[in-house]
Amino acid sequence: MITVEIIVTGNEVLLGDVLDTNTNWMCKRITAFGGRVERAVIVRDELDAIVREVRSSLERSVRLIVTIGGMGPTWDDITVAAVARAVHRPLQLHPQALAIVQQRYEHFAREGAVNDPAITPEREKMAYLPEGAYPLDNPVGAAPGVVLDLESSTIICLPGVPAELKGIVEGPLQPLLQRLFGERVFIERLVIVNCTDESILAPVLRTVAERHPDIYIKSRAQRFGSDVKFRIFLSTTGHSREIAEQQIAAAIQELEQTLSAVGISIDAIEEQ
Repeated sequence: MITVEIIVTGNEVLLGDVLDTNTNWMCKRITAFGGRVERAVIVRDELDAIVREVRSSLERSVRLIVTIGGMGPTWDDITVAAVARAVHRPLQLHPQALAIVQQRYEHFAREGAVNDPAITPEREKMAYLPEGAYPLDNPVGAAPGVVLDLESSTIICLPGVPAELKGIVEGPLQPLLQRLFGERVFIERLVIVNCTDESILAPVLRTVAERHPDIYIKSRAQRFGSDVKFRIFLSTTGHSREIAEQQIAAAIQELEQTLSAVGISIDAIEEQ
């Protein structure tokens, strides 16, 4: 299982001025690839705070570390510099990254978004990468994504603007993600049961989960009420869709039998 941790930077997120939708989106994408997000944290735009979190992830030998935010031209966009310090590598002007920044500002100038495409020190700042890192094209904004491969971990730095993050992840980052996660697949099933009390479901789900350790099982309900039908989600990751489907089917079969033994029936089974 590929372990993943996400480090989000941004005072605006911690102040409540900006809603962090990026983490939710990234978790869904990583899960779909068959990865396991084990931790996500939000820190302030402070060098020491970011360095501390990156080093903490590296100490845990996390396979993939994703940082989000702090990639722009302003003085407080310091994520890439923090990553460089965390791994004890100097920042260097990367020719390919500089070319990406230049091309993007030329595009913005043609579109009328900026008046002058010239590379200022602030714009050049986005082309400085940790030694050994390489850039990813940003099809929406100016700041390139950054990839740094280490001995046991890979660090990916992504912009905090949602459209830019998604543009990089769904485009230039895809080959790396496919190589990293391989052919693993994630599948999920929703089982709706005729039960209004989660405390009755709890021992049933525990029994099934213990017998099927590769399946994640979780019941969810939004409220209490006589008309409530509980939703049970079963999910797993497999090296192939066939294997994953077989694991889910076996767990659902046992769930149905165990529920039936306590007088609970299944109303529907849906593919997610």
